[in-house]
Amino acid sequence: MNDVLIPHLKAAFELTYFQAALVQFAFFGAFFIVSLIYFLISVSKGDPITKIGYKNGIVIGLVICGIGCCLFYPAAQFQAYGFFLSALFVLATGVTILQIAANPYAAILGKPETASSRLNLAQGYNSIGTTLAPFIGALLIYKVFSDGNITVDSLKLPYVIYGGAFIVLALLVRGVNLPSFVNKEKILKGAGALKFRQLRFGMFAIFAYVGAEVAIGSFLINYFGLENIMGFGEAEAGVYLSYYWGGAMIGRFMGSISMGSITSTAKKYGLMAAVAIAAFVLVYLVTSIKNENGLFHMEFLSFSKIGLFLLFALINYAAFFIGKSSPSRILAIFASIIIIMLMLVVFTDGYIAFWSAIAIGLFNSIMWSNIFTLAIKDLGEHTSQGSSLLVMMIVGGALVPPIQGLMADVVGIQMSFLLPVICYIYIVFYAVNGYKPMKN
Repeated sequence: MNDVLIPHLKAAFELTYFQAALVQFAFFGAFFIVSLIYFLISVSKGDPITKIGYKNGIVIGLVICGIGCCLFYPAAQFQAYGFFLSALFVLATGVTILQIAANPYAAILGKPETASSRLNLAQGYNSIGTTLAPFIGALLIYKVFSDGNITVDSLKLPYVIYGGAFIVLALLVRGVNLPSFVNKEKILKGAGALKFRQLRFGMFAIFAYVGAEVAIGSFLINYFGLENIMGFGEAEAGVYLSYYWGGAMIGRFMGSISMGSITSTAKKYGLMAAVAIAAFVLVYLVTSIKNENGLFHMEFLSFSKIGLFLLFALINYAAFFIGKSSPSRILAIFASIIIIMLMLVVFTDGYIAFWSAIAIGLFNSIMWSNIFTLAIKDLGEHTSQGSSLLVMMIVGGALVPPIQGLMADVVGIQMSFLLPVICYIYIVFYAVNGYKPMKN
């Protein structure tokens, strides 16, 4: 939703690109601050999640998310940009707690060698939300709750609905019988997780990945509006944002299968193809729904217009095959391809630049889960603390977008996409060497 929110608030409050990017600064800054507090508590008192249990941590995170969403109503009522940033900080506090609890929980629910598969599966379902959110968000903000003018009043009810959904989900999780992992033994103190090389380098890999992904997503709508790219308005560009996040969904579901326990090559890649097609159909159908004067109808894009996206999806599928189910190898291949695509985004125009930017989502897909599992591998009793340190480095999403915003103000939106290239170069290093678990 932040990617839809940024251009809306930019227009409503007449902000610069840098000021608009403070949305991501407030949101992802919470990840750093809350994770740092969590880490300091774990060093001095012992790991909180290990004490209270992963399920309780997830429930607490969901409730805080709900509160943060509901704060959008008074923020809109007071017409205060700073209030919106505060509401986003509260929302992100809940998401931070969710990340600290849910990621290692998914990783330890089965065999260590298939942890990447489980995280990719979880991220795949997460991507269904990020695929639908730009479309639904653009529809609610610009159509259903809009009076025809760009005002913050149209944000009130959508975010109250989201807040209610978080509270309902918290109640559902609270009532579900989930496997319990609560450490009843002596809680370890100190910063033991930092002894592991793969974690230390992994922290910066998370910083680079999240920073780059968030920065790219933050400016895509404005990028699509450039006359030499597509010249789209905000509402139309917001719909195409679903292809960016939909690509991540396609890649994550394929990654879950690729790095799973299926041993038959034919069955594995056949299932990957089937899942990719099903996920693409979902994105295609969702983005074909149009609203005109309160009436919904289907308006399908011709396959000639989305041919480049399908070509990139095929390359994505082939890259999984070349990666041979190795998290580090696939990570290196995907990061290298994104570097090439960013060059196309910066130095070409029209459909090639447009779909190259969108298709980056396909190759961003497995990065979080692969970096995360490589970084916490063999951490043992330090896993939760290591998780909090990795989540702390989501602060990349707070710092990289404003820097790209400054670049956009100086050299233009298109040239500003050179900044994420640096991030992906580091990820290539991590995938080739930095992940190796040598203990110092």
